[in-house]
Amino acid sequence: MRAFLGILGTLLVLAAGYFGMYRGWRNRQTRQADLSPLPAAPAETTRGIEGVYVATTSAGDWMDRIAVHELGVRATADLAVSEAGLIFHRQGAADVFIPADRLTGVRTDRGIAGKVTAEKSGLVVVTWTHDGRELDTGFRPRRKADTAALTASISTLIGAL
Repeated sequence: MRAFLGILGTLLVLAAGYFGMYRGWRNRQTRQADLSPLPAAPAETTRGIEGVYVATTSAGDWMDRIAVHELGVRATADLAVSEAGLIFHRQGAADVFIPADRLTGVRTDRGIAGKVTAEKSGLVVVTWTHDGRELDTGFRPRRKADTAALTASISTLIGAL
């Protein structure tokens, strides 16, 4: 009987924790409901650099994950850079398209919204504007050697505007 009560207590604590996380995510979505949907991605089939789409956050606040429009959903992805902008082709989530004219900066960083890397330049973070808000989107290339080339190509795209 004592073991049963211990297991039941543990399950209740876990259930309360998951319920709290669910409520927190729903409250965040409610607070961010005024953010309009992203523009549709062009019908471009080219694939880019493989990696992980980490998340989109409010610019300058690496822990304020954007919960609406699946922007806060981490997914395996590839990032294609084109004249139209950036397209994150995500597996299991909607693609994210950032038009070139909304890009304002690119940098490498150590962490963003739940993903912190050992090296200081493990993530490529793109700063952009949408619906009057400045946002940061993090991407971790699968191969470290791709980081510099990706950052350079996005910088070139921003400089061409």
